Amino acid sequence: MKRLIVNADDFGLTHNVNRGILDAHRNGIVTSATLLANGMAFESAVGASKRFHRLGIGVHLNLTEGRPVAEAYHIPTLVDRGGQFHLTPPRLWAGIVSGQVSLAEIEFELRAQIRKVIRADITPTHLDGHKHVHVLPRVSEIVIRLAHEFGIPAVRCPLEHNPYASSASENRLLPTISTVKQYLVGRTVSKLAKSFRKRLAQSGLLSPAHFYGMSETGFLDARAIRQILRYLPPGTSELMCHPGYRDVELEKTGTPLLSQREIEIEGLTAASIKNFAVSRGIQLWNYKDFVEMTQRTYMAA
Repeated sequence: MKRLIVNADDFGLTHNVNRGILDAHRNGIVTSATLLANGMAFESAVGASKRFHRLGIGVHLNLTEGRPVAEAYHIPTLVDRGGQFHLTPPRLWAGIVSGQVSLAEIEFELRAQIRKVIRADITPTHLDGHKHVHVLPRVSEIVIRLAHEFGIPAVRCPLEHNPYASSASENRLLPTISTVKQYLVGRTVSKLAKSFRKRLAQSGLLSPAHFYGMSETGFLDARAIRQILRYLPPGTSELMCHPGYRDVELEKTGTPLLSQREIEIEGLTAASIKNFAVSRGIQLWNYKDFVEMTQRTYMAA
């Protein structure tokens, strides 16, 4: 059996990102979303989640962009003078190694983000990280601890094997600086995720066996989605995506994903993609379904 969780990141980032995610869920293959507790459209995302009961909602842990949930004076090593997150993942890791970034402050902020989501009357299905910060060494230990503290049973493991890459490459354009850069990001994150997967298993937390979409971030169109579906292995997989509609509000966030989000919506809602998934016997489900099935299987064993 092939099962696929299609998770839309950045829920709550802006109103039109929310609208794009909901369109991709209602009219397409998106089954899950992860909520930015510090997103400017957090409240509207929460409201929408109450209307769309089949959309699983997790927490998109964020340490790199926007204004934190905690008051800035509690987390001075994570914010700039304006009280905003400003560290890229490499700089965040360098700060942790050098002792300039406090692990206690990271835990304080991530706990505040999870609490905010739960206090909005949402039961998170899983955790993941904005720009995959949750797999950084030392940060990953905090994430595992918080998952247990809040009873969150699953965590994304962005270990991307790319079994479809060789076949997909025949249909791709020549590599560009952007595609090469994203590929290298994918390799780096996957290397960290390999050891993270072992720690998740040891701690009793669940994660889908396969992960897709990282190397395709910024390039995820209908053709790329079809290739992923074509070579999807048996078991449970997760496809990460970033649907949304471009507007001034989105441009102000500084995200590099702008018009590409609309291309993703087109691919995720294309009738040909939904029909292809059905023809390949792929079952679409969310993290809650995944956790419940895994627990039932464990109890029956």
